Amino acid sequence: MAKKINSWNDLKALYKELNKDLDPKSQWIAICEGTGCRVYGCLDVSKALEGELNKQNLTKVKIVHTGCHGFCERGTLMVIHPEGIFYSRVKPEDVKEIVEKTVKNHEIIDRLVYVDPKTNSKIPYAKDIPFYKFQKRVLLSRNEEINPTLITDYIAHGGYNSLAKALFEMAPDQVIKEVKDAGLRGRGGGGFLAARKWESSRKAEGDVKYIICNADEGDPGAYMDRSIIEGNPHSVLEGMIIGAYAVGSSNGYIYIRHEYPLAMHHITEAIKQAREYGFLGENVLGSDFSFDLKISRGGGAFVAGESSALIQSIEGKVAEPKAKYVHMAEHGLYSKPTVLNNVETWANVPLIIDMGSKKYSEIGTKTSTGTKIFSLVGKINNTGLVEVPMGISLRQIIFDIGGGIKNNKKFKAVQTGGPSGGVLPEKLLDLPVDFDRLTEAGSMMGSGGMIVMDEDNCMVDVAKYFIAFLQEESCGKCVPCREGLKQMLEILEKICSGKGEMSDLDTLNDLSQLLTDGSLCGLGNSAANPVLSSLQYFRDEYETHIKDKKCPAKVCKALIKYRIIEDKCTGCHLCLKNCPSHAITGQVKKLHTIHDDKCIKCGICYDVCKFDAVIKE
Repeated sequence: MAKKINSWNDLKALYKELNKDLDPKSQWIAICEGTGCRVYGCLDVSKALEGELNKQNLTKVKIVHTGCHGFCERGTLMVIHPEGIFYSRVKPEDVKEIVEKTVKNHEIIDRLVYVDPKTNSKIPYAKDIPFYKFQKRVLLSRNEEINPTLITDYIAHGGYNSLAKALFEMAPDQVIKEVKDAGLRGRGGGGFLAARKWESSRKAEGDVKYIICNADEGDPGAYMDRSIIEGNPHSVLEGMIIGAYAVGSSNGYIYIRHEYPLAMHHITEAIKQAREYGFLGENVLGSDFSFDLKISRGGGAFVAGESSALIQSIEGKVAEPKAKYVHMAEHGLYSKPTVLNNVETWANVPLIIDMGSKKYSEIGTKTSTGTKIFSLVGKINNTGLVEVPMGISLRQIIFDIGGGIKNNKKFKAVQTGGPSGGVLPEKLLDLPVDFDRLTEAGSMMGSGGMIVMDEDNCMVDVAKYFIAFLQEESCGKCVPCREGLKQMLEILEKICSGKGEMSDLDTLNDLSQLLTDGSLCGLGNSAANPVLSSLQYFRDEYETHIKDKKCPAKVCKALIKYRIIEDKCTGCHLCLKNCPSHAITGQVKKLHTIHDDKCIKCGICYDVCKFDAVIKE
């Protein structure tokens, strides 16, 4: 049973105790055990490593079972300290060699180190790998150092010191001012100043006020919030407790996505341990302030990420948005003053209190301070979570950190801000990434999704994909969103099938305006962004689909056909055997033919041909 901490002095004493035998030269091994690495078998690697260290009597070498390191494309990750040797795609059968060569003799195992796709050079140390080197990891850095299930790991790295500082050295108004001076804007999508919400809620009438963390992360490809909760849950709790002290709240909720079992387990354990140590509950750290948290589990609806719909869900109602003429800071959960921020926003709060608003605001730009975490995915060499200072360019993220486009293809566009974001073309690669500049360009920051596309992506098809997603996830409460998205999807499908007319583009613009101006909530207001931005920057592709009945990227099935090239076909029969519609004929070692009347455009022949004899036209 944990010894309850009843004062800041108690916390300082525990910190000192946890670090008394710390030797910066001691060996320890960090193994990523986030959701992504678990798919690659990291738990088996950890088990094998524990066994091998015990077998060789190396029990002083500590294993730290960490959360996500961010470099998710690289499989099971292992970093051996103090050198910082980085191994990726580690398998259980590699463990014995790692212990024998690297742990005992400090040798580098070449086949396990990172190979730069640009230079083809091997980079053994994490700090030198471009994916990490060009980031500024202030939130994610702890993910690589602590076991998220041990509150003592968090405390040993200075955790909860910001809370103690706020409670014993700052009045609530001073805390709000510090957050205000830091310029912290909400990382959940809207980019509203966090302190403005806090200030309004503190001034609102009533003794009962609520603090809520939005961990309902529904954007396709986005997993920033999940990784913070999985890897460093106490940073979120500490931020929420500080926020509760600032606004005068004694109760809070963490609304977490149902599909996040590991995050759910870690935050549940973190809350339990925080209560045991005295950071939650009555008289936090022996002060007069009391605050506790409950978990509310979401049902998986995308719209539940919208603030008023989330409130409805916590109250046990259908997750439908409400009109915004009533502000949540005054009438939120159970009609009480409520402050709602997302995971990343809350995790920033302890940093601000610790480093001070002046130092924090020096990171990023004047109107968008601090860092932002993006999930960098798509047609890019280095996929994963990246944390960068606001104001960095898209080019730096995609080419310096992301390592450029896969298979030496040509960059075409990047979609930012989730399904309600916009697509940005090559000419905007030097655009600074912050809340205001992305909005000006026709996209948005959103929660932080960033999908990179190459020359093989059709922008009409991309718009169709996101509108289909939004139409499926619309709550259907308001007519503009419910009917507008349905009509937009029908038009996009019509264009992709070669039946579009030029007047359809005007209709898409009109429907976009209707959605933007008439939808009930922010999700509907921004739902037209994929169409508007793709029309703005890639109108020529729409016109080619309509006028020439062709898809330049050769993606839309109705507008392409497959053909076999005579001088490349060896008559190997592979395409014929795999064709599900029997559309290919030909004799062994002779030219084969694809019959358009039978071809279903599945592309299997294109995929299985080993001689590049099948082409798309």
